Amino acid sequence: MEDHYYLYLALAVASLLVVIANNRRRAAAHGLRLPPGPWQLPVIGSMHHIAGQLPHRAMRDLARRHGPVMLLRIGEVPTLVVSSREAAREVMKTHDAAFASRPLSATVRVLTSGGRDIIFAPYGDHWRQLRKIAITELLSARRVLSFRAVREEEVAAMLRACAAAAAEAKAGGAGTVEMRSRLSALVADATSRAVVGDRCKDRDLFLRELNRSIELAAGFNPADLWPSSRLVGWLSGAVRRAEECRDTVYGILDGIIREHLEMMESGGGGEAEDLLDVLLKIQKDGSLQIPLDMDVLKAVIFDIFGAGSETSATTLEWAMAELIRNPKSMRRATAEVRAAFAAHGTVLEHALGDLRYLHLVIRETFRLHTPLPLLLPRQSSGSGQQHPEPACRVLGYDVPPGATVLVNVWALGRDERYWPGGDAEAFRPERFEADAGGEVAGVEFKGADFELLPFGAGRRMCPGMAFGLANVELALASLLFHFDWEVPGLDDPTGLDMTEAFGITAKRKGDLLLRPILRVPVPGV
Repeated sequence: MEDHYYLYLALAVASLLVVIANNRRRAAAHGLRLPPGPWQLPVIGSMHHIAGQLPHRAMRDLARRHGPVMLLRIGEVPTLVVSSREAAREVMKTHDAAFASRPLSATVRVLTSGGRDIIFAPYGDHWRQLRKIAITELLSARRVLSFRAVREEEVAAMLRACAAAAAEAKAGGAGTVEMRSRLSALVADATSRAVVGDRCKDRDLFLRELNRSIELAAGFNPADLWPSSRLVGWLSGAVRRAEECRDTVYGILDGIIREHLEMMESGGGGEAEDLLDVLLKIQKDGSLQIPLDMDVLKAVIFDIFGAGSETSATTLEWAMAELIRNPKSMRRATAEVRAAFAAHGTVLEHALGDLRYLHLVIRETFRLHTPLPLLLPRQSSGSGQQHPEPACRVLGYDVPPGATVLVNVWALGRDERYWPGGDAEAFRPERFEADAGGEVAGVEFKGADFELLPFGAGRRMCPGMAFGLANVELALASLLFHFDWEVPGLDDPTGLDMTEAFGITAKRKGDLLLRPILRVPVPGV
């Protein structure tokens, strides 16, 4: 038995050496200077280096050994991982056009109707048209401002629920609020009313399918890792689950669209125009270069729900958790909000720009807990043929055409080179204060500073930044204005569990159960 063990071991080592030698010969034959990376195994490639870990953390650790431009093979998929400010700038600015497309995995292809949405659409005329519609018609500053009343009403509803919990606690009950579900419902309802004009009656089902789709789109299921194997795809069932998820979501949207069309035909409808109204009018106008069919409309609506609700709720939950863990920051943020709005008795969205420290809290939350730690994958341009030319170079290394490209913005946000002071892992909003000597006071998250990229940069930067921020700012300010917050049974707030969950978005793993203590009366309660 022992002899067989050594024989198998020898065969595995021999196979590995052959694979490495062949890869090197192919690269040398084509004159490519490929990026370095960890050693690979047949079939699984580099997966054993990240298995059992959160990918963004494992890739940060690998980059410390192999460099800021690193080539992995995740299953069959060649994957370039970028982990420095300079490399991110080359991918998202210098060579932005060469990396402006998205890889369409088997599951993403199903969920997006073949890449016909905004987020995953291949770089080309269809994507350019949808992005122009998103920027000028759907998610412009004027349009976001038009939904102010919706946000204020939904935040008011959340505050009343928190006030009820505070009253229960004062009466001797538990009086706790599970923040994830409460914040998810808030953002989902606000987004639903902005997108389709009303709260979705199938909200819970819709959110469940939305979460399933996000998990499937993460790219770590067998169907996406070994795309050449139909057997692997069939056995994994991921594509089948993606089809079920898409059909459920599209079925819900079919009913909503049908109601809107009937309302438009009858000449009814309210004064407020939701995003679906805008899309249907653009479709009916018929002046577009590429006509919008109903599948495209549904894919775009699904994008806005996914990007607008999931990331905002995640950011709010992390912000509250960090403030709980850092009482000094909590006291300062709370004092600022209450001083600004004490005379009004409620938070006014139009005056949120005056809250300097609160915006630093949000910026620091983005730095430590960017909602998409690896952003969304890009793809290097090229034919993907057997002997292709390199798409371009990043920090002197050739990038194979067709390679998936990941920018580890989570690693950038915690890199001591860009966040000096020896506390890059600490939550310290003061680092951004110009008048207090903040060492990174000028660093913003709007795509120009490549060490802080929660919304990405370049052509594929998130067009819904203003939409998402509006939900975060009003809700966070209102929660701090009306309530103090504590964790039941936790004497030392620094002991709050901050473990991340696995997924394309970096959510908290555990529930955030908080007890509100009413300090400023909630109107209507």
